[in-house]
Amino acid sequence: MHRLILALTAATSVLLGLGSVAFADAIDGNWCQANGQRMSIRGPAIVTPGGQQITGTYDRHFFSYVIPTGETGAGATAEIQLLSEDLAHERQRGDASLREWRRCPPGVS
Repeated sequence: MHRLILALTAATSVLLGLGSVAFADAIDGNWCQANGQRMSIRGPAIVTPGGQQITGTYDRHFFSYVIPTGETGAGATAEIQLLSEDLAHERQRGDASLREWRRCPPGVS
């Protein structure tokens, strides 16, 4: 009986885990791209890849903002989804392309 309870508990844990997405703690931090672009998110504040300090819509695992004038894609909404502790994907509404962001290494902001 004890083994059956343990097996059922383990199976339930696995099944519940399959339906959820594993998220890192928060999207806040410094993000880098292989091409040298950088951005920084702190709550609703962002320093965009173009270096502008603006405010966006913040959730612990998601961030969106309207790309400011003077930057590529100006006027479009950029949506950034945290996928793991060190990986986030960005899409612009209406554009199927994806941009990959990685946490900047220590000492890079």
